[in-house]
Amino acid sequence: MDLSFLVVVVIITALVFDFTNGFHDTANAMPTSIATGALRPKIAVAISAVLNLVGAFISTEVAKTISSGLVDDTKITVPVIFGGGATWIAAGSSAVHFGTVVQKVIVPAVAAPIVAGVVALLARSWPTRSPSGPPVWVILSAGLAIAAGTYLGGWRIIRTMGEGLTEIESPQGFSAETSSTATLLISAHLGFPLSTTQVCSGNLGVVIIALLAIVAGGGIYLASRRRPVTSDNVNEYPATTAAAA
Repeated sequence: MDLSFLVVVVIITALVFDFTNGFHDTANAMPTSIATGALRPKIAVAISAVLNLVGAFISTEVAKTISSGLVDDTKITVPVIFGGGATWIAAGSSAVHFGTVVQKVIVPAVAAPIVAGVVALLARSWPTRSPSGPPVWVILSAGLAIAAGTYLGGWRIIRTMGEGLTEIESPQGFSAETSSTATLLISAHLGFPLSTTQVCSGNLGVVIIALLAIVAGGGIYLASRRRPVTSDNVNEYPATTAAAA
C-alpha cells in the first residue's frame, strides 16, 4: 500500500477526531456560563471556538507528551489483539503451554531485566536530538478542526452539564469554571493530557457534594437542637431523655 495514502488517511482521521473533540469541548466548557445566564448560547459557543483555536498555538506540550512514546504501538501485536479479544468474549486460549514454560517464561523473566538495563545505559549515554514541536500547518489544521467542532457545539451535552446534573447559580458556576480553568491551564503547561469532560464534570460534582453536605449538616444541626445535650442529661440514655421530655 502506498505510504502517502496511509499518511492522508491518518491526517483525515486525526482531523475528524479533532472536530468531534471540539464538539464535546464546548459542551463541557460553556454549560455553566449558559445555564447561569452569564452568556447567551451563541456568544458562548463563538467565544469557546475562538479560544480553542488560540489555545492550539499557545501550548503544544500535551502533543509532545503524547508523541514522546507514551503509548508504544510496537507492543500492539497480533497475539495481544487475539488474547484481548478472546478474554473479552470469554473464550479460553493458552498463551503459554506447559512444555515451553522455561523457554517462554523463565528465560525472558531472567533476560528482560538485563536487556532493559543495557538499553537504559545506552539511552542515557548516547547523544539524541532534542524533540521539536509540531509543524505550523499541523497546529493550524488541528486548531481549525477543533474550533469548527466547538462552534457547532453539542447542545444536548450542554443541557445535561448545565441543567441535568444540578441547578447551578452564578456563584457555583463561577467556582466550577475557575477551578476547571486553573486545572486545565496548569496541566496543559506541564504537558499532562487531562480530559475536559472529566475536569468540568468533576467540578460540578464537587458543587453537588458541597450542597448535599450543607443540607446534611443543617439536618444534623436541627436534629441536635430538638434534644440539646447539657450537663444534666449527658450521661442519660436517649430513651430516658425522650421519656423525660
